[in-house]
Amino acid sequence: MDNIFGFSPADLGVSGLLVLVVLLILTGRLVPRSTLVDMREERDTWRAAHSESEAARQAEREQVTELLELSRTAGHVLTALPKAREVSASADLVEANDREG
Repeated sequence: MDNIFGFSPADLGVSGLLVLVVLLILTGRLVPRSTLVDMREERDTWRAAHSESEAARQAEREQVTELLELSRTAGHVLTALPKAREVSASADLVEANDREG
């Protein structure tokens, strides 16, 4: 700590050091240990919540991907069904015509 607010600690007297401590507290550079511990606990809580949230988002992404694949498959099946019915209807007509003729 060569310079603090432009002053060397050796140049300051007792009252100067007191003013320096007050300035450090007011500017937020010096905080009580209880405040520091509380801030660290809060940070850890938020970090854990973030990790849990990201894990849930990843699971959601995987589910959405699987559902999209299933919907694509179902779409292909549904588009193929009318063609199959048309083919069997055509076969029924051919059989009916053969019986008549």
